[in-house]
Amino acid sequence: MKKESHTTIHDIARALNISGSTVSRALNDNSRISEKTKKAVRDMARQLGYQPNALASNLRTSCTNTIGVIIPRISRYFFSSAITGIEELARTRGYNVIICQSNDQEAREADCVQTLFASRVDGVISSIAINTENFEHYKTFTNRNIPLVFFDRVCDELETSQVVVDDFKGGFIAAEHLISKGCKRIAHIGGPQHLNIYINRLQGYLKALRKHNFEIEEELIIESLLTREDGEACAKKLLDSPRRPDAIFAANDISALSIILYAKEIGLRIPEDLAVVGFSNEPFSEYVSPSLTTIEQSGFDVGTKATELLLDIITNKTGNHQETIVLPVKLIERESSNR
Repeated sequence: MKKESHTTIHDIARALNISGSTVSRALNDNSRISEKTKKAVRDMARQLGYQPNALASNLRTSCTNTIGVIIPRISRYFFSSAITGIEELARTRGYNVIICQSNDQEAREADCVQTLFASRVDGVISSIAINTENFEHYKTFTNRNIPLVFFDRVCDELETSQVVVDDFKGGFIAAEHLISKGCKRIAHIGGPQHLNIYINRLQGYLKALRKHNFEIEEELIIESLLTREDGEACAKKLLDSPRRPDAIFAANDISALSIILYAKEIGLRIPEDLAVVGFSNEPFSEYVSPSLTTIEQSGFDVGTKATELLLDIITNKTGNHQETIVLPVKLIERESSNR
């Protein structure tokens, strides 16, 4: 079967008995071409079903009007909200978006980097996988001056712009809220301590405890991968101990949910026996019973701001200037801590 050929500017030129260069200029609205000729060319282009070769045009200008995004898990509300913010702004600025998911695996993240590089993206927005400790793969971009902006989970080893929320303040207000409710032994289930967001949430928690002269008890601080299963394992470790805490601040809502479910399973009342605070304000946090007190962060705002930074770099409005933007957080008080 003969493959159907695509209409080219030369087909339009032959149909109108004009040169290909005239057709090209007319389609690009060149001022040297009369309005009459432009109209004739556009009409013939529609008649013949002409579609411009965007890829060829972009390659000529070394610009694909495409940005890449690497996220850990699209199933997490924060990241899906960030994608919405990224896509909405990018499309209004004439850019397409390629989304890659690392599934929180360093090797898969490295594959995502190579995929986006091969796709000739103009720039990349990324949030690091939870187990990524080697950032060499990102030098595929930085060594070639391809703009790179990190958000949420960021990398300080590379000189790039970043967009984060105030994780330190989030940890501080979560712990201080529990203190204000009369809690005396406040545990913390944190994330991997090679990632800044979890370091900062832990440091905020510690600052609140020191401010109120609480003893820092190392056995009440657990590092976790913050999955549903890890949250349950941490809850068992804390709540099955002879001296269990009367409050837990979890570094994400997934772990906080696991804590609530296990506490109810062993007969603890929430918040009377155990107060719980999460982080992120996932949609389920409002509807779980009891509803979850949490720290709200806006993924949409983070995604939008990261896109603004990236596009400003791509269009050379900011040059190679590195910028860190910190967005605010706030406490959403619900039943799980409302003593």
